[in-house]
Amino acid sequence: MSTTDFQDDKGAKSGSGEWKRRDVEAHAVQVETHDVFEDDPSLDPVYQAKARILNDAFQEIGMGRYQWYLFIVAGFGWFSDNLWPIVTGLILDPVVNEFNFQGPFLKLGQNIGLLVGAAFWGVASDVWGRKWCFNITLFITGVFAIAAGASPNYIALCSLAAVWSIGVGGNLPVDSAVFLEFVPASHQYLLTVLSIWWAFGQLVGSLVAWPLIADFSCASAADCPRASNQGWRYFLYAMGGLMMFFFVIRFFVFDMYESPKYLMGRGRDAEAVEVVHRVAKYNGRESSLTLELLQEVERQAGKGATGQAAMDTSAKAAVIRKLRTFGGSHVKGLFATRKLAYSTSLLIIVWALIGLAFPLYNGFVTYFLATRGADFGDGSVYITYRNQVILSVIGVPGALLAGWMVELPYLGRKGTLAISTIITGVFLFASTTARTSNALLGWNCGFTFTSNVMYGVLYAVSPELFPTKDRGTGNAIVGSANRVFGIMVGPLSHISRGITLSACADRDMVCLQAPIIALYADLSTSVPIWVSGALFLVSGLIALLLPFEPRGRASI
Repeated sequence: MSTTDFQDDKGAKSGSGEWKRRDVEAHAVQVETHDVFEDDPSLDPVYQAKARILNDAFQEIGMGRYQWYLFIVAGFGWFSDNLWPIVTGLILDPVVNEFNFQGPFLKLGQNIGLLVGAAFWGVASDVWGRKWCFNITLFITGVFAIAAGASPNYIALCSLAAVWSIGVGGNLPVDSAVFLEFVPASHQYLLTVLSIWWAFGQLVGSLVAWPLIADFSCASAADCPRASNQGWRYFLYAMGGLMMFFFVIRFFVFDMYESPKYLMGRGRDAEAVEVVHRVAKYNGRESSLTLELLQEVERQAGKGATGQAAMDTSAKAAVIRKLRTFGGSHVKGLFATRKLAYSTSLLIIVWALIGLAFPLYNGFVTYFLATRGADFGDGSVYITYRNQVILSVIGVPGALLAGWMVELPYLGRKGTLAISTIITGVFLFASTTARTSNALLGWNCGFTFTSNVMYGVLYAVSPELFPTKDRGTGNAIVGSANRVFGIMVGPLSHISRGITLSACADRDMVCLQAPIIALYADLSTSVPIWVSGALFLVSGLIALLLPFEPRGRASI
């Protein structure tokens, strides 16, 4: 949506907080935006008014160099989020051959790390700020992945996979918040387009693994000494090194500023204004935002700083204040009003159902099809990686289509999410008719394409529907719901490698859902396949019930 679109939308509702626009409209920011929660007067009017002023300031600055560079470095997080689950799937056969252990334990370790990372980094970004969390996640991933390449046994490997996954799990909760809080409202759809980096992550991982694992791995577990099975180690060194390269670009090359909305939410208005002006200067523009505009909001609300006690600046007081920030305030903020609580609850349900649906399918599809006479023929390394690359490439147009669809009138985020989720379920049902490897690959291409659209929208709309001061925590909650349900089910470790890897080559929740069912359950039933498809259909319908539509409105 263009700047003029926002300016032409000035007839929007004012509600009981009329002062927060009219009385502060003396401000000099020449662009006006309307936020997602404008129709919900129950939210803190001071915070909402300040967020609108910052939204107006970024819309006035426009999309410039800083935001486009941020699109690249934030994309590293999407890249990592889809790369590392694929990495673990790709190294599974050679590490099982070398260490002779139950492969699903590696996946369990990784998913526990992903769960911890999603929960911890989302909350940490609301407590300590976006900047440090944004930078350190890639560093953790790179360091411990490189260390994992030297693992002497499967216990060390599984443990290090869990630790590197703590870094991976924090990428999207933090990176989506960072990107959303710097782009003007007219370009928030780019948060959906960022999912194109997912496809790149999967594609790069597949292409690098192909020669390394194919040429430097044991043929079987019968005779597999370390010296003959170096491929997976080389692969971890390469991917860990790539993460360190991304970290260097983020930390030493790109000058990352702290989020102005985060600073404002923590009462640091002067720093927020300073950052806005630094972004404007970086883009070769000027901003009319002043500290007085934000202070005027507080004066109008009768919440000025006069009469406040001086803050205790001792070390002890600083520690106490930091510990208090880990209280439930950020969680309560996500349920502050009835409408916001309804929205947050629906998002949690959608994330949880999808987190259960994908691994249910991937955990049972191979056996289901085999028992119905499917002949998958060649499971060679060539077929495996050929299919993997095809599915990786399919994801690119899916991300671009999602970015276009979310801006369409009458469709927007909710409609795109609902349609793509339902069609993903339809393709899943259709894949049960496959009787050859190529037929299953065709259906996999279909639901890989639509699931890329689905996840692109889901990862974008979730942070858009959380207030800035609680956004990291909201991302952590929905991500954790997805991981918890993912931990309960998972794919068979390596049945019919050529087809299982292809079926798994989707999102991080898809390929490496942890192995509790894979380890202990009876896979001879077809019920989970139909339950999985039904979960996608239900998730798509629930998406239509979301009370807010972010299209054309700024997040706050």
